[in-house]
Amino acid sequence: MKQSKRLKQLPPQFFASLVQKVNQAISEGRDVINLGQGNPDQPTPSHIIKALQSAAEDPITHKYSPFRGTEDFRKAAATFYKREYQVDLDPDTEIAILFGSKIGLVELPLALMNPNEWMMLPNPGYPDYLSSIPLADIQYDTMPLLEENNFLPNYEQLTLSQKERTKLLYLNYPNNPTGATAHSDFFKETVALGKNYDIGIVHDFAYGAIGFNEEKPISFLQTEGAKEVGIELYTLSKTYNMAGWRIGFAAGNKEMIEAINILQDHLFVSIFPAIQRAASEALLSDQSSVQDLVTLYQKRRDTLITECKRIGWDIKAPKGSFFAWLPVPKGFTSETFADYLLNQIDVAVAAGNGFGTFGEGYIRIGLLVDEERIVEAMKRIERLNLF
Repeated sequence: MKQSKRLKQLPPQFFASLVQKVNQAISEGRDVINLGQGNPDQPTPSHIIKALQSAAEDPITHKYSPFRGTEDFRKAAATFYKREYQVDLDPDTEIAILFGSKIGLVELPLALMNPNEWMMLPNPGYPDYLSSIPLADIQYDTMPLLEENNFLPNYEQLTLSQKERTKLLYLNYPNNPTGATAHSDFFKETVALGKNYDIGIVHDFAYGAIGFNEEKPISFLQTEGAKEVGIELYTLSKTYNMAGWRIGFAAGNKEMIEAINILQDHLFVSIFPAIQRAASEALLSDQSSVQDLVTLYQKRRDTLITECKRIGWDIKAPKGSFFAWLPVPKGFTSETFADYLLNQIDVAVAAGNGFGTFGEGYIRIGLLVDEERIVEAMKRIERLNLF
């Protein structure tokens, strides 16, 4: 059997290539400091694990889940948004349960767009946004995220033709890969753009819990009129170190939520009910573990900044997420610098061009190793005399 044309048109899996390089180095017995990964390194909090254990022992959870997820988990998501962001959501019509936010981001164009319609993506941006393009048989434009504009898109630079043909627009703040955050005025501009040009807004809020210097990232849904034009995708992967659990949800516009639900009615029978119970516990219980996690990432970020300044590497401090976006030294491209660090000093980073053409000239570093390993990585880089 031959693969379908649609499958052959999928972009190469950027992270798979990175993992392969790192694993090859490790298999050779090298002491690799992996700053290229985006996989949380801390365990899921114990009270969430205990909730799963208890739920898994209940035979009721061994049956099929309701197609659109359990009512309790949808209600927990609505309660969470009311508590954290003062946003009112109807758990029956304004929340769709997802197998992690990635699948929601990839399946949305299938649910909302017709062949050859256009979507707008950030550049640089999460590489898997591109997976939906061949799967849905659609077209796309990109918006540059530039340092001089604090890595926010400038909507005034979009042409009238681009605005008129765009059906879906993706955003992601706190941002992967740049670590930038968005402000309320920007989201107001975004809502106005959506209303004026009939564009559906999709905000990927995967790193919503992680803001630095006690500045909590804001939700797109906090903006007046946001639910009229768009949705927000939230995952428990980062907030609660539940990446492997594969659970999240979309919230907001009723029509967009219903489209997701209809598609998923035909693809899935929702998520193991015991996981949904544990996820409810995560959202509704004491949130001190979240604050502890943010404090940990802040310490790692501050250590990275201090070490970069010490060796003369001029970087912009990330305001959120668990990533830092660093300029490469003169004489290198993103990819040649990433390869150079791995080959010469066993430090793995993600090349910026893997996130889009406007990622060229940068590398992404993850704050997902201990402070001691961050310091060691910077000492190794210092020995290269690049700055």
